[in-house]
Amino acid sequence: MSARGDASAAFQFLSRFPVKYSPDFSAELLRRSVVYYPLVGAAIGLSAALGAAAAAWLLPAWPAAVITLILWTGLTGGLHLDGWMDSADALLSYRSRERMLEIMKDSRVGAMGVLACVLLLLLKASLLAAFIEGGAYSMLPLLLLPPVWSRWYMVRAMARYPLARGNEGLAASFGGLPARQERRARLTAALLTLAAAAAPLALGAGTGAWPRLAAAAILAPAAAAACGRLAARRISSRLGGLTGDVYGALNELLEAVVLLVLVLLQHNLQ
Repeated sequence: MSARGDASAAFQFLSRFPVKYSPDFSAELLRRSVVYYPLVGAAIGLSAALGAAAAAWLLPAWPAAVITLILWTGLTGGLHLDGWMDSADALLSYRSRERMLEIMKDSRVGAMGVLACVLLLLLKASLLAAFIEGGAYSMLPLLLLPPVWSRWYMVRAMARYPLARGNEGLAASFGGLPARQERRARLTAALLTLAAAAAPLALGAGTGAWPRLAAAAILAPAAAAACGRLAARRISSRLGGLTGDVYGALNELLEAVVLLVLVLLQHNLQ
């Protein structure tokens, strides 16, 4: 299988981009495709940045932010939000391990899942509004960083934590993920981060933006790694491992965390 085929599989699995490819999603293909997860994140982030630029040109910050978030979520088909809600229903039930895993399997969404989803979307919308309102158009390429590093951490979680259901479920397809796959995904994420941090300079941000750009390039991966590790270890200790829903929940959590980092830098490094 070619690298192009592996990348196409990653795009089809994680997004709604119109990729003309019909793979057989075998476990082997899924494990190979994880290298390109940060690239999928970059495509989503770039689309969100372009959408934010267009919306902010026509509308105030809050409507522009909501439209940007709709685009962002639509490009994933709500895949990771579904994992976020299922994980919230299970983990916030404070039941036994077995019962929590059963709750995750239930296709219905409970009250805690709905509440967690609403609060997460409100947080993301408010952060996007603050980022759009407080920054120049040239800084919008930094929106690549949240989806890039959140998807890298999904690969890291696959490689470093056991499976809660053993050989059952979709997550089992990623069982035995080699550590080299995570390292390759991290390299891809790092290269994309350098491009995202350099883009504002090419768009006229000026040399005064260097401290903020450098801080974003350093703190985004650091925040994703630290918060991801804290959350993954806590969840793994309760479930005896991670599930596919948890991978999606980690992605949603870390997107919000890195967005928060960007807004903090914008507010404090003007």
